[in-house]
Amino acid sequence: MPPDFWTVIFPAVSAAFLASIVEVVEAFTIVLAVGTTRGWRPALAGTLAAFGVLALIVLILGPALQFIPIRALQLFVGVLLLLFGMGWLRKAVLRAAGVLPLHDEVQAYREETAELSAQTGGTDTLQWIAGIAAFKAVLLEGLEVAFIVVAVGAGKGLLVEASLGALAAFILVMIVGALVHKPLAQVPENTLKFGVGIMLSAFGVFWAGEGLGVEWPGADLILLPLAAVFLVSGLGLVGVARKTFNGSPA
Repeated sequence: MPPDFWTVIFPAVSAAFLASIVEVVEAFTIVLAVGTTRGWRPALAGTLAAFGVLALIVLILGPALQFIPIRALQLFVGVLLLLFGMGWLRKAVLRAAGVLPLHDEVQAYREETAELSAQTGGTDTLQWIAGIAAFKAVLLEGLEVAFIVVAVGAGKGLLVEASLGALAAFILVMIVGALVHKPLAQVPENTLKFGVGIMLSAFGVFWAGEGLGVEWPGADLILLPLAAVFLVSGLGLVGVARKTFNGSPA
């Protein structure tokens, strides 16, 4: 086992895996609504088309990053991950504090089903619209996964490992979704977002620092205290937000 497995490889793969679970669960809800309302043919066609676009993005963007000088790449990746991580952490904190409502997959499924059912037109037109809905959902959720996978993998040459983490999340969600055949409302999405936000933010600071030439004490081990700082800060902000807003949704 490589010496940096627990400090770099495992956190990077875990971040890609957990981030992918959150996004795939949300995309699955829309695809399920399309499949149960308009049939599985447009649902699968839209999903496969979106996967094709996402695969193309990863295959083009991933190798292209190799031509960027390592310091500039680490700085770019660090800033990108920090933006993603802080965005996820901010939303998770506000939802945990009750300022924002928790994401409800059942409600999202009902809304998408009602919207699809209300549409009128010929059979071909309705199936085309349904396929576009599935394509858009998978593409939008998948784009965030693709950028996270590329960013997490690029800093230390872990693009393949991060991609496998995302693929494992997709397979897991698809298996569970096929078995239950309903929205995966029991998945603790906000807890996952909180954890992923912490991990991405820690990676972001670490790689941005390396890009700027910072000599981190303990090298890769500094990721652990960095993650601890974001964890404590996030938990503290949950309490502050809850007291400030008194738990009333904004």
